[in-house]
Amino acid sequence: METTMSHIALLASPGMGHLIPVLELAKHLVSHQSFKVTVFVVATDHASLANTHLLESPADSGDLLDIVLLPFIDVSDIGGPSVSFIATIVTTVLRSMPFLRSEISKMEFRPTALVVDLFGTDALEIADEYNMLKFVFIASNAWFLAVMLCTLEIDRKEIDEHVKNRKPLHIPGCKPIKFEHNLEVFFMDANDPFYQGYVEAINKMSLTDGILVNTWDELEPTTLKALRETKKVPIYPIGPLVRPIEKSAFGNEIIAWLDKQPKQSVIYVSFGSGGTLSAQQVKELAWGLELSQQKFVWVLRPPIENDAAGTFLALGNGSDATLNYLPDGFLVRTQDRGLLVPMWAPQVEVLSHPSIGGFLTHCGWNSTMESIVNGVPMIAWPLYAEQKMNASMLTEDIGASIRVMAVESDAAVGREEIRLVVRKILVDRQGRNIRSRIKELKDSAENALAKGGSSYNSMSQVANICIQHLKTKASGA
Repeated sequence: METTMSHIALLASPGMGHLIPVLELAKHLVSHQSFKVTVFVVATDHASLANTHLLESPADSGDLLDIVLLPFIDVSDIGGPSVSFIATIVTTVLRSMPFLRSEISKMEFRPTALVVDLFGTDALEIADEYNMLKFVFIASNAWFLAVMLCTLEIDRKEIDEHVKNRKPLHIPGCKPIKFEHNLEVFFMDANDPFYQGYVEAINKMSLTDGILVNTWDELEPTTLKALRETKKVPIYPIGPLVRPIEKSAFGNEIIAWLDKQPKQSVIYVSFGSGGTLSAQQVKELAWGLELSQQKFVWVLRPPIENDAAGTFLALGNGSDATLNYLPDGFLVRTQDRGLLVPMWAPQVEVLSHPSIGGFLTHCGWNSTMESIVNGVPMIAWPLYAEQKMNASMLTEDIGASIRVMAVESDAAVGREEIRLVVRKILVDRQGRNIRSRIKELKDSAENALAKGGSSYNSMSQVANICIQHLKTKASGA
């Protein structure tokens, strides 16, 4: 039985940084295109995810948005705590494929198109089985996408030389990637199964009907122009897609505290849903915030040694109530100008508050987009994945942030450096200049999403492709 309404299926891989942008894309397809959308969620922590409101369909979506949590996948057999979170994600998604195929096969109205993220490219075979359009959604920027796609074209010897000699890696038509901003995958041996899987995923991406990117033309004009000119796969910048402000959060104690603070006087400190610091680094950060003499809201997690992404797959809101990893007396000395928040905060609502004057961030792309959309200048402190690339772009190209620097590349960022950057962003002229630039970017983002804007038009193109495909299937062609 056929329907005249386009039905889009989206697959979200584990981790809040993957799930949130996929859900926002789904809501956008419902609200702007009136499409039927089903989101399939792969998760490693079902219990914690069930305690959030993320899996609840918005009231205004009617019956157009369904969110399906796929069965729990046990990956305990792949190794112990030393296994990377990326390996866990890849394995979990791969083992979820039979459940995804089963769910799609049972649908009365099967999807017109399947949209997956970087970790879900194995699901594209299911799209082929059911004559669905295939799209990949990159919840990051166009420069990151360009680096990935160039893996197929660059001689592996160039990558090895880039790593060995620490020279920039040339990306056709785009900014080169410096050694210190490198992706971890480039350090892998070419015969490593994980590296080969990465290349296979990129190859599958290049053969799809299009790649959606959470950016917009005016933010990355040079890179997007190069991608369109050099790649065969169509590129659709549709961002910024960010979670909207929820009015229910305004009874939150954090918001209540911010209501009492002067305009643009508070630095918000958060390392995203997965970022963690060592015990030494937590202490240095505490001292830096105290020495800055500025107001702060700090989303605090217990330290984890040698794992910057220690909580990426953990969605719980628990905390270490002892706080014995903070400097002695810190809580007493900063009680009048600082607020510590265990594990999680309503970030969009915090960033939208007028008392926030800066954001010390790990430069995850979701956080970056939320900061720009709310007009908040950033202090860039990247931790893992493509975050060093993001920090480089924000600081060197876009002018939306300043960068923290360790004395040595592997050393903790010192308290004096932290004191300086916090004061720069909140007090000094440099912060005012960045705030002015952020205001321009905020306006640019709003224009891109408005009717007739670049991202609005890109999304309309994708929608038209889906509608035409549905008509073609209905006619039996």
